[in-house]
Amino acid sequence: MTPKAVYWDMDGTLIDSEPLHEESLVSALRSVGIEPPADLHARVVGQAARPVYEVLRDQFGLALDFDDWIALKYDHYLGRAPDLLPRVGAMEIFRDLKARGVVQAIVSNSDRLVVEANLQAVGVHEPTMKTISRNDVRLGKPDPEPYLRAAYLTGIDLADTAVMEDSVTGAMAGVAAGMRTIFWPQDKIDGPAGALVAHSAEEVRALLGLD
Repeated sequence: MTPKAVYWDMDGTLIDSEPLHEESLVSALRSVGIEPPADLHARVVGQAARPVYEVLRDQFGLALDFDDWIALKYDHYLGRAPDLLPRVGAMEIFRDLKARGVVQAIVSNSDRLVVEANLQAVGVHEPTMKTISRNDVRLGKPDPEPYLRAAYLTGIDLADTAVMEDSVTGAMAGVAAGMRTIFWPQDKIDGPAGALVAHSAEEVRALLGLD
């Protein structure tokens, strides 16, 4: 059955922005003399900027304070964000849900300026659509607060909602919020207990009742 509301994670789920996040992370680290391991992005994907910074500080010796670090990373990221594209198959699902009158919101662990830059890049300009960034909540994913805030702002009962996520961190948040959580990873990895796994846009469509 098609839900009354669908809450989209942004990076990697609606928009193919994870490669740019990785590129920006690597570029910023190398600019301060730190060579990151090849699996660093995979280890921090889906996490908000502050906990990623704490990993870099505690495990890799990053000496910058948080504000200087995030400015360095975002300088690289925002300069290239206009070239971002939607994830293959995602925008078609977004438009089909819109055509059916399904309420949609963006729920991201990214900061507000990244959310706005990304949505502008792919042409998502919905004046009434709610967007929740990491700056809008006390606790980010995997805490359920971001998704519970989306439910509060849209006024849709939890039982009538679905969450779209590509990271384990985000899917954990959706499950913890008590929402139907569709885990659509970029790679074939296992999702958290309670999530519905889809490995293609067609499988996502079936789980959303769009076929």
